[in-house]
Formats: sequence, C-alpha cells, structure tokens
Amino acid sequence: MSQSAFMLNNKISDVIKNINRVMVGKEEVAILSLVSLLAKGHVLLEDVPGVGKTMLVRTLAKSLNCEFKRIQFTPDLLPSDVTGVSIYNPKTTEFEFRPGPILGNIVLADEINRTSPKTQSSLLEGMEEASITVDGQSVPLKKPFFVMATQNPIEYEGTYPLPEAQLDRFLLKLKMGYPTYQEEMEMLDRTSGKHPIDTIDSVMTLEELAAVQEEVGEVYVDRTIQQYIVSLTSATREHEDVYLGVSPRGSMALMKAAKAYAYVYDRDYVVPDDVQYVADFVLAHRLILTSEANFEGVTPEDIVRQLVEATNVPVKRNVSE
Repeated sequence: MSQSAFMLNNKISDVIKNINRVMVGKEEVAILSLVSLLAKGHVLLEDVPGVGKTMLVRTLAKSLNCEFKRIQFTPDLLPSDVTGVSIYNPKTTEFEFRPGPILGNIVLADEINRTSPKTQSSLLEGMEEASITVDGQSVPLKKPFFVMATQNPIEYEGTYPLPEAQLDRFLLKLKMGYPTYQEEMEMLDRTSGKHPIDTIDSVMTLEELAAVQEEVGEVYVDRTIQQYIVSLTSATREHEDVYLGVSPRGSMALMKAAKAYAYVYDRDYVVPDDVQYVADFVLAHRLILTSEANFEGVTPEDIVRQLVEATNVPVKRNVSE
C-alpha cells in the first residue's frame, strides 16, 4: 500500500517536515529511521559516501532535541574510545569516568565495518543491553538511545564484515541511493547560501519522545497478525535458497517495526500492509543464502519479496460466517 494513502501522525509530521527541509527526496528513509527509533531499535545504513547519511542523523537529532555523538570507526580504534575510560585524578586521588561517545542519545557509528570485531562488540553490548561495562562496572546508557551505523558496500579492503550476531541487532537495514537529477539540482540551490540544517529547530522534547515510544509499545497487534508474522519468518527457514533463516528475534523485530510504522501513520493497530512494507527492511539482512543462490545472483531482498507474495494474508472473519 502506498505511503501516501495514510496521513502522518501529528507528532511525527513536524519531524518529517524538518528533515524534508534539509534532505531532498529522502522521506522514506527518514520515516523508516523514525520507525526504528520509536520501536527502540537501531539502523544499519549501507550506502556509498556522500549521499547524506551523516546529515540525516544530525537532522534527526536536532529535530528531537537529542544529544548527537559521532564515532568514526578506524582499524586502530579501541573499545575504550567508544565506551569511555576511567582516568586517575591526582587531586582527588580517585578515578574519574570520562564517558565515550556512546553516552549520547543519537549515535552515528560511521563506517562500522572498518574497525576490529573487539571494538564492534563494545557497541553491540550497548545496543543490546542499553548499558556498557567499564572497568567491571555497568554504566547505563541515556534514554532514548539510538544507533545509526553506516558502512560502505563497495570497499572491502581493510574492513571487518559484521558477524551475523551483530547484524541481527539492527532492527532495520536501509539504503539511501543517489538523488535524481532534479533532486540534486534542488540540493545545490538549498546549500548555495546558509545550510538548511542551521535553520531548523527542535520540534519534540526528550520527554515527549519517550512518551511516544511508550505509546508505540501499546499499539494493538491482533492474533492473526502475529500468526502472519510467524508464518513469514518460519518460511525463511524452509526456503531452498536460504542456508540460515530468520531467528525468533527477527519475528519480534518485525512486530515491533510494524507497530511503529502503524503509529507513524496515525493508527493504534497493525494491519497486514504494515508487516508487508517493513518486512524487506527487517528480514533481508538476517538471511544467509546458500552458495548456489549467491552464485546465481539471488539476493535476500528477492527471497523476502517472494515469501511476502506467497504467504496468505490473514482475513478477519465474522463469527456468524
């Protein structure tokens, strides 16, 4: 179903308007990023440099009045560079904790696949547990906490591919793509003077954002929709081109994303169209295909679309029927 068929929730529309003032032609990615944030998930943004990934995250953070932190991942980055470190203060004769960039509300993990698995795992702990461990002590992260990680799909030399366990921690995997000719011309017009990000103001407080996240959790999911979700994820485990299918965590992620997507479009209940729309972004990066399927050029997105078309959509029937 087309997104334009629904009206955006009033609480969300102002955020999207802000992003549209800065970004050109990226409303779908902006909405899906908000879906992940409202569902208390995280996003993996895979695309080539220069298409606006960093600007999207900065605009989102400024619109929501969130503390923005950026981590530039490099091969020599240490876990303490992400989490922070305790430093001895000779004046107080005590160790003082200096927080790392992960102690922000919205964190951009730029080129996450360029750092070692040991450093990647320090980010993974925060994403999964909402806390980090420093010198044996657990430090809670700020709320809300949202990670948008980026990686370049073209360059593989000197990179460390994310393991399946870490990919599974991302609620959505998105791509931005190049702008059209007209969109790129508009970008030049907008940035010829003062950058548009300098002209926007926050339209939501942290307290309001936290309240919206709680409202998303209350969105109703009918039993038939839950069965539909499980049918989709179960089918990935039986597909002949799939070596490893979606785990139960993927089923929960699909339901969370569908609830947030329904809320964004001002509904307090989930319909099958919500599940179908977000399925590609939630499930594809959780699939590992067989070597034969990879050789034949089959993609995980192809598999998800096949299964969405093949799985029966639930229909609510009257008791009298």
